[in-house]
Amino acid sequence: MPPVDYRDQTTLITGASSGIGAEFARQFAARGSDLVLVARREERLHRLATELTAAHRVRVEVLPADLSLPGAGERLAEQTNSRGITVTSVVNNAAFGTAGPFHREDPDRLRDEIAVNVTAVVDISRAFIGQLHTAANGVLINVASLAGYQPSPNLAVYAATKAFVLHFTEALWYESQGTGLRVLALTPGVVQTEFFEVLGTDEVNGPLPAQTASEVVATALRALGRRNGPPSVVSGRLNRLAAHGARLLNRRQAVQMMGRINARYDTATTDSASNTAA
Repeated sequence: MPPVDYRDQTTLITGASSGIGAEFARQFAARGSDLVLVARREERLHRLATELTAAHRVRVEVLPADLSLPGAGERLAEQTNSRGITVTSVVNNAAFGTAGPFHREDPDRLRDEIAVNVTAVVDISRAFIGQLHTAANGVLINVASLAGYQPSPNLAVYAATKAFVLHFTEALWYESQGTGLRVLALTPGVVQTEFFEVLGTDEVNGPLPAQTASEVVATALRALGRRNGPPSVVSGRLNRLAAHGARLLNRRQAVQMMGRINARYDTATTDSASNTAA
């Protein structure tokens, strides 16, 4: 496949108000892509839009949205169509996590977590994939997580949602072969964003080193630049070793290992972290 020409792209990015989403916006704009920024925090989106328009002379549209509500993909497609915007690339980054034993978690918050992390990813991908195939020169990036490579006690729902994103995206990679659309599941580990601050933990000082959002996005761009790009990529050498090492364990060993690693969350409240990390 030829290299992605970002100057020909209009990229819709969810969770764009901070963290990995905002970094995708900066790096895509620096390469010439027009943008559609989606998140709940409208004021932050407008500040970012002003910054990127001034720095890179690209068109930046802002679409505030609550992706926990049903029909997110259809609404975004209707809004972009009504503004005369043809989306050629999509980055599904918006997500949040909850921590603590499953039986203590708030049911409504869990429903929202699944809606944002899973349902919205499927809904937005489905709403736009037809025109992404037609454009035949863009990308579809879904942000997964290292947590999705094994079951994670005390992060049970979050890890399961990211396992879904990983498998779903890899399947779309296969289905999209020959269309010109590059599909990629991006798997970060711990990232220096607001995610863990909101969660109220010191996870950024955990067993694996934290990366910056810039490093994570650079990993995705390198993978997209390959002639025969992979269906998924893990950001960070030690994270890649951890992801592949987990596959050498049997299921009992994997669960027990993650239970020990996540024991710090056993007494956690049901605070949550919003769309800033994987």
